[in-house]
Amino acid sequence: MLALNLRVAVGSVGVVLDPLRADLGMSATVAGVLTTLPVLCFAVFGATTARVVRALGLDRTAAALLLVSGAGLALRPLVDAPIPFLALTVVSLAGCAIGNVALPALAKEHFPDRLPLISSLYGAALMGGATLGSVLTVPIADTFGDWRIGLGAWAVLALAALLPWVPLALRDGRAGRLDRPRGPTLARLARSPLAWACAVFFGLQSAQAYAQFGWFPAILIDAGLDSGQAGLAQGLVPAVGIPVTLLLPTLIRRTADRPVLPWFFAIVTASGWLGVLLAPASAPFLWAALLGLGGTAFTWVLTMFGRRTASAGGTAGLSAFAQSVGYLVAGLGPFGTGLLHDLTGAWDVPVIVLMVAALLLGPVGMLVARDRLLEDELDGS
Repeated sequence: MLALNLRVAVGSVGVVLDPLRADLGMSATVAGVLTTLPVLCFAVFGATTARVVRALGLDRTAAALLLVSGAGLALRPLVDAPIPFLALTVVSLAGCAIGNVALPALAKEHFPDRLPLISSLYGAALMGGATLGSVLTVPIADTFGDWRIGLGAWAVLALAALLPWVPLALRDGRAGRLDRPRGPTLARLARSPLAWACAVFFGLQSAQAYAQFGWFPAILIDAGLDSGQAGLAQGLVPAVGIPVTLLLPTLIRRTADRPVLPWFFAIVTASGWLGVLLAPASAPFLWAALLGLGGTAFTWVLTMFGRRTASAGGTAGLSAFAQSVGYLVAGLGPFGTGLLHDLTGAWDVPVIVLMVAALLLGPVGMLVARDRLLEDELDGS
């Protein structure tokens, strides 16, 4: 339930972006800021998670982040200007950012003997939440005749997820606090080619994902699809990734350290954007499916953090470095897409740039896939 909530704030905005911009008087560039906020918030607020959990405990943190995120979701549709809407979006995303980092620790605390199963399930739930936000926001808005209700309805999901955490939060003690992992410092990691390869790959795939969250429906609507069709296509992107995510451990085991998977992610993502460029309205669900297959790169690179390190501290350090740097890089995806659209007045140039960036997943992924350990690299430097 917690994982389901961590992407609805992102997936629900893009499908109602046009009426939202019209009602709030929001330019495409400001909308680009809106679509960039997730990656910035995930980078900034995610870094505060260890401090929050040490103060509250894991279960109380889970309850608090759902309360904060739900408040942002409930209040942001009530405002009538871009700046308050952006501010309340930050509130909601702050809760989501802390949830991103706390989820693995919560899984280890409550299910230490079933981590692979629970990790795959919450990974699928993350994608499921993005799918629900994309697919159901427009029908809810159409039913009530207002995009504001379509967005605000997701506060109900946060409340539903909060309820089972309340009794856990009330008895949460100091056991289960998140300790600071002992691993290489960020300054030391900055001298590691492997760490930079992971960070760039993470940034590239995240830039693709958040450009899709923010702009894929708008591209399809401008090509002639109605908002309902665009929402279904948007929802298909993360939905396709759910079964592939569950199969990914088997695929990694079979491909070993060969860079088959990163090249697969690069080719299918670029193919999806090529279809969007040449014939966006002809086969939108095919293009969405290809983009969704490419989106499995997210789970692959998270898995690589563990495979390329010898210790839990090394894994935590590599993950923190790659995600903090990567999410900052990722912000260029949605913001740059909106800016290029503003400058050119069309979608061709931003889609071409996204297609070229997708192809870079192949060579960068080759560096990540090479059989070596972070600790060995740091000891030899």
